[in-house]
Amino acid sequence: MLRHIALIRLLLAALLLAACIQTAHAEELTPQALVDAAVSSVDTFSVDPDMVWLRENMSKAKGVFIVPQLVKGGFIFGGSGGSGVLLSKGEGNVWSHPAFYTVGSGTVGLQAGIEVAEIILMIMTDRGVDKLLTSSFKLGGDIGIAAGPIGAGAKAQVVDILAFSRAKGIYGGINVEGAVIKVRDDLNQAYYGDKTSSPRTILIEHSFTNPHADKLRTAVARLAVSNSATNK
Repeated sequence: MLRHIALIRLLLAALLLAACIQTAHAEELTPQALVDAAVSSVDTFSVDPDMVWLRENMSKAKGVFIVPQLVKGGFIFGGSGGSGVLLSKGEGNVWSHPAFYTVGSGTVGLQAGIEVAEIILMIMTDRGVDKLLTSSFKLGGDIGIAAGPIGAGAKAQVVDILAFSRAKGIYGGINVEGAVIKVRDDLNQAYYGDKTSSPRTILIEHSFTNPHADKLRTAVARLAVSNSATNK
């Protein structure tokens, strides 16, 4: 009987944490606020002493996916979620206007705590960019992903996507492998004022622009060249 009561309490705690994550989704930022938050994340990564490899190799990336706030929580059962923006790189280190996505996952296992993280995914291959143009895909399932190297002199695996995170919380590190990334058509359409906007028309065809995203594009371009001399 006592074991049943304990199990019920655990399940209720799990449901409560899941509800907290869903509430965070419901109170998400507006498209422009998300873009502005992404600028702050890029600025933070640009001075973080642990992100030397990212800065020295951003010029090699074909795209960058920025999630200013990924909320992860769980107690036996858990999950994570957040929204982000993707930019692709064209010729001359010219970065596209942002396309909007959501990222989320569910987990089962021994875990406890809540964590909020900033995430940057460096898209290193054309295959990685192509996958991001689809409506939905799974990191690590449909595409190769690995944790990005931390510190100077670190070595990276040859994969489609490298994941970097800055997080504080009981988890002590966040893993996005297995997360599902989906296009946010509603945010794309709201930001560009056109129902025909899509990741391909925004990122590849450059059919849609919004001058309010120029600060983000400049921040990413600056990060991608800030350590170019190191690689010469």
